[in-house]
Amino acid sequence: MATTTTTPPPPAARATTPRGRPTEPAALTGIDGACRALHLPTIRDGITEMLAAAEHEQASYAGFLAETLLAECDDRDDRRRARRIHEAGFPRTKRLEDFDFTANGSVNPATIAVLATGAWVAHGSPVCLIGDSGTGKSHLLIGLGIAAAEAGHRVRYVLASRLVNELAEAEHDRTLTKVIARYGRVDLLCLDLCRGRDYAEDAAARFRTRCAVRASAA
Repeated sequence: MATTTTTPPPPAARATTPRGRPTEPAALTGIDGACRALHLPTIRDGITEMLAAAEHEQASYAGFLAETLLAECDDRDDRRRARRIHEAGFPRTKRLEDFDFTANGSVNPATIAVLATGAWVAHGSPVCLIGDSGTGKSHLLIGLGIAAAEAGHRVRYVLASRLVNELAEAEHDRTLTKVIARYGRVDLLCLDLCRGRDYAEDAAARFRTRCAVRASAA
């Protein structure tokens, strides 16, 4: 009795060397696809330079893998810090290292250095910057906020007048609890331009005027 044998089809063709390893172009294509699937943009974009550096330094397999993964981690940390600073809503970038202590002798560099560590944010302690106009209060406030954001804290910057207006409008719209909860989720609220004036009374007056205008328009 005749029997028929069926030969299974060969696996999908892959570009390999005589020893069975992928060729250089095939390996780079595979790395690119894997990095996209695993969301590793730093390795994907810099793999050619990383490979060249590893060959030049004669790095081991383990050393090369460690360098590539650490580069991805470092870049991811940088992106997180940049995102936290962006989400804080600072009007401009002001860093503590750019503050001119010689222009204001009343500001102690040692005190600012301690505040820059962010321990007071972790402890929930408030910090108040008091001084005349032009003495660098906003610079220090933004600088401390940026330092806290880079340290991993959730930060929000807002003008005092704007915050009061926002809370007054939220109370009128019956969304005050929601707005307070949103601010309550941040680790540090940088409240700027807290001048000696009754913001609440001023905001209430403007809000009453706005409501009157809406009523007349209706």
